[in-house]
Amino acid sequence: METATRRLRATVAERVEARRARRRLAREIAAYQTPAERLELDLILGRHTEEQIAEIDAILREQRNARALDLT
Repeated sequence: METATRRLRATVAERVEARRARRRLAREIAAYQTPAERLELDLILGRHTEEQIAEIDAILREQRNARALDLT
């Protein structure tokens, strides 16, 4: 029983840390605001595979969608 509890706690802790890391990454990406900064980000991402940048692409889509909702 104790082992199952430890595994559960470890899983919860890992998920909490993953969410923190994703929020941190989203804030860093959001800092790229000007067209020049976005171009720089696009150039950086262009050097990597789709698989490598999947999480960043998802964050960028979420941010674009949030901005689009703010404009309506």
